[in-house]
Amino acid sequence: MSADGLIVVDKPAGMTSHDVVARIRRLAKTRRVGHGGTLDPMATGVLIIGVNRATRLLTYVIGAGKSYAATIRLGQTTITDDAEGDVTATVPAAGVGDDAIHAGLAAQRGEIDQVPSAVSAIKINGERAYKRVRDGETVDIPARRVTISRLDVLAIRRDGDLVDVDIDVDCSSGTYIRAIARDLGTALGVGGHLTALRRTAVGRMSLAEALTLEQLEERAPDVVGLSMTEAARQAFPERVATDEEARVLSHGGPLTPVGIDGPYAVYGPDGDVLAIVSERDGRARAEIVLAPA
Repeated sequence: MSADGLIVVDKPAGMTSHDVVARIRRLAKTRRVGHGGTLDPMATGVLIIGVNRATRLLTYVIGAGKSYAATIRLGQTTITDDAEGDVTATVPAAGVGDDAIHAGLAAQRGEIDQVPSAVSAIKINGERAYKRVRDGETVDIPARRVTISRLDVLAIRRDGDLVDVDIDVDCSSGTYIRAIARDLGTALGVGGHLTALRRTAVGRMSLAEALTLEQLEERAPDVVGLSMTEAARQAFPERVATDEEARVLSHGGPLTPVGIDGPYAVYGPDGDVLAIVSERDGRARAEIVLAPA
């Protein structure tokens, strides 16, 4: 069975995040595998996988900022806001100028209220939105506050009545890149959808350290790329505990706060991660204890 830790996977197109989890379970020879943030089947790139005790870190991974490279097609609207859905409207986009495209994307930078795609995994009255849409319902999803800290235009390509726009995005967790495409098309009056999406980073974990499933097959069952301690160093500020503090923490007791904005990782004198801690009410308390029992 594989060790505890995280794997940075370069997900291929055509697989769901759950498909990747199932493959890693087989390779790692353990059922304790989860992922830190869904990627649509069409999308490729960084998918963080937690193995064994590291699955407890995934709640923090899910909340980390994300980076993407994507392509928006102007002139066509689809039911899913991406290339996997049927085209529902076509409007010639040849007359849309570059300046208008830049301005339309500039309006989506910063802290904005974004309406997620109707065909998404968000639950509406206890049922996934995508299931309601597939059952023929009209779904009204409330807007969510997200932050798009970077939205750069890399290229604008024209092919007849269609315009393709390549973008790079840094954004907060919960941002829908499909919604950026949809909203740009709506603002320009020609419709838009996403034709390509590649996640390039989750927090500080990027494609630079990602492994393909084929590479992981060759390493099996030793598929973990980041140990628990290495993963914690990637994701959190750090604090080193004394022997006595390590003993208290391992038994669930609080530490004296030191003024670090949490959550942060606490390491024992030997350098191994012990717990993820937050400071509140005058105490530094463990949110999760990671030291082996």
